[in-house]
Amino acid sequence: MADPTPPPAAGATPVPATPAAGTAGTGASYKAPKPNPAFRMMGIPVLPRKLPSRNWMIFFAITGSLSAAIIYDKREKKRATARWSKAVSHLAREPISNPNQLPRKLTIFLESPPGDGLRVAQDHFTEYIKPVLAASGLDWEFVQGRKEGDIRAAVAERIRRTREPDAAEAQTKEEITQELRKRNGTPEWQGIKGDIVIGRHTWKEYVRGVHEGWLGPLTPPPGPEPEVKKVEETTVSEGSEGEKPETKPEEKPEQKPERPPQPPPYNTTNDYPNSPLPMLIPSEFSPSTPLQFPHILGFSHTFTRLRRFLNRRYLADDIGREVAAVCLAAAREYREDADLTRSEQQTALEHEERDWVKAVWKDEKPKEGEKEAVTPTEKIWASPVVLDPRIAMRMRRFEIQPEEEARAKEIIVPEEEIEGWIKGSFRSLYRRAISKPEPNPSWPDE
Repeated sequence: MADPTPPPAAGATPVPATPAAGTAGTGASYKAPKPNPAFRMMGIPVLPRKLPSRNWMIFFAITGSLSAAIIYDKREKKRATARWSKAVSHLAREPISNPNQLPRKLTIFLESPPGDGLRVAQDHFTEYIKPVLAASGLDWEFVQGRKEGDIRAAVAERIRRTREPDAAEAQTKEEITQELRKRNGTPEWQGIKGDIVIGRHTWKEYVRGVHEGWLGPLTPPPGPEPEVKKVEETTVSEGSEGEKPETKPEEKPEQKPERPPQPPPYNTTNDYPNSPLPMLIPSEFSPSTPLQFPHILGFSHTFTRLRRFLNRRYLADDIGREVAAVCLAAAREYREDADLTRSEQQTALEHEERDWVKAVWKDEKPKEGEKEAVTPTEKIWASPVVLDPRIAMRMRRFEIQPEEEARAKEIIVPEEEIEGWIKGSFRSLYRRAISKPEPNPSWPDE
């Protein structure tokens, strides 16, 4: 049989055959790593001996850093809230003289932030304020507003009812409840109560309502006369060909009752100097305190919202301190600035106005087809806070005492109270693993 390989040509030097790269040469020196027997029994493959690629390293670094920042801030926020809750928890354990004694009751003034709904403000109360109030054992009631002017009207109406309680035409539910308690002999709380005002926009309306209630008249100002539409009477001619059949009105579905209109203000800020003080005005009003409510909208403020989201622990500590001051009932007068040009009531939470939407500072124009209102609504949010010295000197603000703040800083919150579900599950699993089983009487003695 002939050889398939042709003979070399005359004069050509034969080339020696070299082994293929990666076959015989590397096969003899390469040795596969032996996996860990424990990992092999658990089904874990051989772990790689090199770092991930550059893109994976960037992804892991960004994701890990952001996750660590969120987890740390959330844990510290819980720690701050729990520390101030423990600082006022002794109030809930104080004995009372009468089993029917009513607890101290606070008033929470809450309103929708500019450009958003009421639910955002309610969530803010639930997350930062409610845990401290619940730990103190105090009672509270809400005064909520959905649009600009609601809190002003509610505060002014409350004060007018206290000035002349018998002049009110209809009693409110709260007044009916107070009458029933007086008949039953239920003792009321005799100490100071207090108001909590959430947000700069609510604080402006609160101050305006206090001035309107004490300096304004008890009767509403005369409003514009409503327009009376003239109905043209049509006479039916006697010689009509025929009468038209009566058409039955269409049955409309039941509609929800509309909200009552907001009452107009009884006075303006220009009427303060000429308004006389009531004869029975108290020398000191119920103390109050404004609380922070940071709220900003818009896509361009995404990084601002992200920075605030990662630093909520500072907000929880500040709000917890102010709420603890309300619970401990230590109050002082509102002070003035160093240059004595502006009062503390005017500068409280003033930095929040920078975050409001632009629509707050613009004048509302009537929509197409709507007539302009005869009495335009008062722009309280966009107006500066105007004070009357006779009212401002009677206002008080809650402030925590230095010894109480030092005592709160010494409180140590256990890690188990603020840890998450994952860490708590591992902790409980470890304790179950190392704990001794409970003795069973059916087991034989060793």
